Amino acid sequence: MRRRLGVSVYPERTDVERVRSYLERAARLGFSRVFTCLLSVSGGADETIQEFAGFIRMAHDLGFTVSVDTNEDVFGRLGASPEDVGPFAEMGVDIIRLDGHFGDQGDIMLTRNAAGIAIEFNASGNLPLDLLIERGADMRNMVVCHNFYPEPYTGLSEETFQGLSARYRGMGLPVAAFVTSRQPGTVGPWPVSAGLPTCEDDRHRPIGLQARHLVASGLVDDILIGDFEATDAELRELAGVDLSRVTMTIETVPGIPPVEERIVWDYQHVTRGDASEYMLRSSFPRTDHRETSIPPRDAGCGVFRRGDVLVVNDGMAHYRGELEVALKDIPADGTRNLVGRVPEEELFLLDYVKPEHPFGFIRR
Repeated sequence: MRRRLGVSVYPERTDVERVRSYLERAARLGFSRVFTCLLSVSGGADETIQEFAGFIRMAHDLGFTVSVDTNEDVFGRLGASPEDVGPFAEMGVDIIRLDGHFGDQGDIMLTRNAAGIAIEFNASGNLPLDLLIERGADMRNMVVCHNFYPEPYTGLSEETFQGLSARYRGMGLPVAAFVTSRQPGTVGPWPVSAGLPTCEDDRHRPIGLQARHLVASGLVDDILIGDFEATDAELRELAGVDLSRVTMTIETVPGIPPVEERIVWDYQHVTRGDASEYMLRSSFPRTDHRETSIPPRDAGCGVFRRGDVLVVNDGMAHYRGELEVALKDIPADGTRNLVGRVPEEELFLLDYVKPEHPFGFIRR
């Protein structure tokens, strides 16, 4: 399944033309999902249906799939029920996200709604969705999406995020999660402007690094910006993220010879299956450099540190050309040349590169 990027908009809190402009810019960059929230909407049923139907038509015209956040109160205000999702169908909703639930039988009925609207469960809760599937829920019509967290220090821990996401992915359900704009004064469903990430550790990271974290986890299919509106630079940064592998920025060492530059940038790096606890090893470049001289260069240090990017030189000719990334301190014994470093704030990404998994670098 191809990963998708998405944005969030809150039509009741901003001008329709501003929303349209934002969606148009996002669509041009390949974004294809929109999240919005009905929990914070206070209008009556007819008014809400009319307003959101217009917004959803506009989003569909631009190629977006639209999910709406709901709970039991929203269903009640709109006159909907697990047996009748007509008001959502009238709006043109593609995905109904359940921030609350209707009991096992109600949730099962929702997954089998005649309108074919997908039902999105809250991935930030430990829900017995496997039991619902056993009892008749249609998993073909089920997806999950994490919460976002407006209040600082309340986002998911890494352990909780990974545990819950792995649980639902293990059931075969697609998982979505949120990253946040770092632009001051963004809009969410509530009058709080401190970011809307799923994971607390992502709250103050650049948006591209937030997304690279979610990609690196291997547990997220769709990545959504939680707040409105991200800057054009943030949209471009997110659209430019490689969604297929773990990628890390590296600060290259000045004056790297061309052969070492090619080893860093011109290969699809994949870790060896016989993984070392001391380094990531990308051995493919060796095959092209068996007869290429790579003279030793003074690293200017006695020890390579975690995150140092290395190329094996003539001092260990059998392995010459292999690219390595230090995971622990190793001696700088003259057999490896230092070509770059992963910056401190991205070292955590190294933990996600598993044996035989691809990884890559981004120019600083």
